[in-house]
Amino acid sequence: MRGVIRRHLGAYVVCLALCSGQEPPNPAAANGGQRAAASEILSTDTVLRVRSDLVLIPVTVTDGHGKAVSGLAREQFTLFEDNAQQKITHFDAEDTPASIGIVFDVSGSMGLKMSKAREAVNALLRDVNPESEFFLIAFSTRAKVRVPLTQRPEEIRSSVDGLVADGSTALLDAVRLGMVEMQRARYERKTLIIISDGEDNSSHWTVNELKAAVRERDILIYAIGLTDPAGPNPSYPQRMGEALLKDIARQTGGSMFSVRALQQLPEVAQQISGRLRHQYMLGYVPDRSAMDGTYRKVRLKIAKPKGYPSLHAVWRQGYYAPKE
Repeated sequence: MRGVIRRHLGAYVVCLALCSGQEPPNPAAANGGQRAAASEILSTDTVLRVRSDLVLIPVTVTDGHGKAVSGLAREQFTLFEDNAQQKITHFDAEDTPASIGIVFDVSGSMGLKMSKAREAVNALLRDVNPESEFFLIAFSTRAKVRVPLTQRPEEIRSSVDGLVADGSTALLDAVRLGMVEMQRARYERKTLIIISDGEDNSSHWTVNELKAAVRERDILIYAIGLTDPAGPNPSYPQRMGEALLKDIARQTGGSMFSVRALQQLPEVAQQISGRLRHQYMLGYVPDRSAMDGTYRKVRLKIAKPKGYPSLHAVWRQGYYAPKE
């Protein structure tokens, strides 16, 4: 969100996700040497725990059918930090371009799903803001940047059309590589979209390392979890894969879409595109400004305007304050 912060305070803090609703351990103290190794891989200029007074919170509002809801005004939102109401000083609901990384599973387990997965990518490219930029990471046993950041979506389409499913699955390493590539992004809004059955069995990074990394970075993650079209119910590895994708997405305030029928894939991709184009950005200067490195919980309420359907909001539910 560098552009927004240049217009305001020159630096910023974006809230970090709570997966369980409980206060998570500070990643600076957790996992010791593993976290230190993770920090070396990802550049420190993307870490969110920076010195600032302004907190920016991306919010996605949907109706009962999962469709993004636009048209809400500042006065419909109320923000709380550690149960203290905050004054919203920044409000943005414009359809602005985004930097979007597509993380595409090409492992052997994706063989029967590749055709519909390609259709999903095409739907995403078609329906997002036309000024957006994209990159493509394909992963099986290893993760590789197939197309670096580009504003030419046809380069993504062409590369996806040539992908062949084979090998095992290094999902966590692919997400890590996506965060590295996102350091080159030009836009404030940054999103990774994972298309996978989620059966990680080949990554070098651990789940805890990845969770710690995504909490500290201003990258929203959406995941599309694919199940086996040949059977009525997902297998145990697939259920575990879905749980992993859901967990990763929730760390960032994003969502995981479980796709039972492959025909649903293009529709799900359109839902994600709609959410990207109709995201709200709320900002406030916290009343409690001590730079003590503590975790601050953020809560949101929406006053539903007359005539609107039932509303559901997703947002990053906390952030680490800067530390002296």
